[in-house]
Amino acid sequence: MIKIGNIELPDFPLLLAPMEDVSDPPFRALCKEQGADVVYTEFISSEGLIRDAAKSTMKLDIYEKERPVGIQIFGANLESMLRSVEIVEKSNPDIIDINFGCPVKKVVSKGAGAGILKNIPLMVSLTEAMVKHTNLPITIKTRLGWDADSIQIVEVAERLQDVGCKAISIHGRTRVQMYKGNADWTPIAEVKNNQRMHIPVFGNGDISSPEKALEMRDKYGLDGAMIGRATIGNPWFFKQVKHYFNTGTHLAPPTMAERVEAARRHLQMAIDWKGERLGIVETRRHYTNYFKGIPHFKETRMKMVTTDDAEDVFAVFDDVLEKFADHQFV
Repeated sequence: MIKIGNIELPDFPLLLAPMEDVSDPPFRALCKEQGADVVYTEFISSEGLIRDAAKSTMKLDIYEKERPVGIQIFGANLESMLRSVEIVEKSNPDIIDINFGCPVKKVVSKGAGAGILKNIPLMVSLTEAMVKHTNLPITIKTRLGWDADSIQIVEVAERLQDVGCKAISIHGRTRVQMYKGNADWTPIAEVKNNQRMHIPVFGNGDISSPEKALEMRDKYGLDGAMIGRATIGNPWFFKQVKHYFNTGTHLAPPTMAERVEAARRHLQMAIDWKGERLGIVETRRHYTNYFKGIPHFKETRMKMVTTDDAEDVFAVFDDVLEKFADHQFV
């Protein structure tokens, strides 16, 4: 059994990574139904929270069916981060996660996200102050380092643990790499194998198949997997991984009817939560994967991602079910 603070999780839990414009309540609900053990919100700006910016505060919405759920915040200013902890607590999450890994320029340029990897003492002192400021477990999401010449993740992880961090998720790339090249899980295993480490160490980056998840568990010996891009338009990924762990065989892919139903529910929940316009636009990125592998689908997909009326999108879903009902996914 794996524990984050007092939260008990199964052996080798699967975590839905926080992803901007992806890990919203509708998608988290679908992933939870399909076996995600912990889900995280999109990352939320501490500066946006303390200014009561609508986009930031909306991301605080969490629901009972999601638990355990973590709210992830980012920032580099101590006072703002502490005030944002107080705001986040009112939403009653199970976990507060600090993003020390986002590589996007507009975040990094302010010294937040992966930008803080250039200032490890600040990273540690911010974590310590936040741990002392709340009774909720504080966890960390980070990268191996700023660049290949500055990787100190074994020491950094231990220091974060020593100031009270309850779990750490590490993406196997540096900030300079962004999402290019291959994730390197070896340094993450070195963190796990450090005999002074006793908190869970979760791996992140390039977990694109059940086989990869198994490799992370059995070859690299990590405590769990945080999965991001492989889940976009594919909430079934969690169930597929668990089935593979239990049987050594691949679960049959979802049928066309299951895919259409998931897409319909996803869009309807998104509209209910954020309104028709945003709901339609922010769900589009999932459709490519919901319907991946269907031949001669380009025209249908174009309709799906350019239509601005909800009823018209639902009509396209009905059309897909009718036209491609016999397609066999592999």
